[in-house]
Parts: sequence; C-alpha cells; structure tokens
Amino acid sequence: MRSHLVSFLAYPAVFVLSLSALKWKTNTNHSIVPSRHDVAIETNTISLPMGPFLEEKPLDFRDYSLATSSRDSFISFKEALAYKESRGQWWQVNTLGYLGKYQFGPVTLQHFGVNDTTAFLRSLRLQERIFIKNLKYNHKVLQPYIEKYEGSNVGGIHITESGLLAAAHLSGPGGVKRFLNSNGSKASRDAYGSSIKTYMKRFGGYDLSEVID
Repeated sequence: MRSHLVSFLAYPAVFVLSLSALKWKTNTNHSIVPSRHDVAIETNTISLPMGPFLEEKPLDFRDYSLATSSRDSFISFKEALAYKESRGQWWQVNTLGYLGKYQFGPVTLQHFGVNDTTAFLRSLRLQERIFIKNLKYNHKVLQPYIEKYEGSNVGGIHITESGLLAAAHLSGPGGVKRFLNSNGSKASRDAYGSSIKTYMKRFGGYDLSEVID
C-alpha cells in the first residue's frame, strides 16, 4: 500500500517538472535582436533574454572581466560607462535608436565604417572595437583641452582625462568644449536628462593609459 501511495504522489511532481521544462524551452526561443519596442533607457529598463553570441570564434571573457582589473583601470572605466548607458546589455536599442552596450548612434557608427546595425548588435567584439576607436578619436580632438584643464576645477567639477572622455561619449567633443570654454556655465544634457557634469564626476579619475597613447 505504501509503495502505491509513493507512486501516486510522484506522478504530479513529474508532471509539474515536465511542464516547467517545456515552459523553459519555450521561453528561451527568442530572436537575438529585439524590436524597437523592447528598449532600455538608463534606469527605465525592460528585462530581455540574452541570446547567444553570433560570432565565428568564441569570446575570451577575460578581456571584459573586472576580476582581473584594478578599480581605476580602463576595463573598469568602460564597464562602468556601459552599465550607465545600457546596464551592459549589448543587444539593447533605445527609443532614439541608439544601439548596443555603449549606446552608439547610427551616425557615429557610420563614421567608423559600420553600416549594418543588426550585425553591430550581434557582435560584442565589434562593439568593443568601436568603443575604443571612438575613445581614441575623442581624445585626439580634446587633447589640447585635456592638457589645459586636467587637474583644475571648472563649474565645480574636478577635471580629469577620463571624466572629459566620458562626457564626450555622452555629448560629443563639442559639448565638452562648450562646457570648458564657458567656464562650466554651458553643461549640455541628453534627451533623457543626463548631464555631462554628472559624467565628469562619475567617471573621473580612471587610468586610461592602457589604450590612450
């Protein structure tokens, strides 16, 4: 009698586990690139499932790991900036059409030779390369300003190289130049209210010598 009772009680458990497995299998069948309605903006995010990387070679995640980096390193800088931009979710597209882990606009991507935004979203390796190219480009444009203002206080902000480059990521080098030339009175914001002053504070003091000559 006891063995029959155990068997009887086991059937519902097996049935529930089977349904759970079927549900999991169904829920993981998602397309890699979400629609424009599935967006993440700053803290207003919608959780999306992470699809697999569609790249020929597997990624070496040591390149993107904070575990092997000091808190003020380049990797720490870019991962902190990525979290601010998209929570580090490389497949995200916001309501203005900015894409990927670092939320690049199509015009910026075209400047660096990227015309296929779908391929861009599917490749974390490409997104990392474009981030470094953009960082170096902004550094080249802003180098005279970095040399002049680094270590000083402008508009109540302590100026550092990494802070200026983070601000340039938000508003372009032009926004940084306007801020410095106006002695801090012209601090631009993006469409969601993020200010370059906030970026200068939050991302100041990182050592970017690893990638910036």
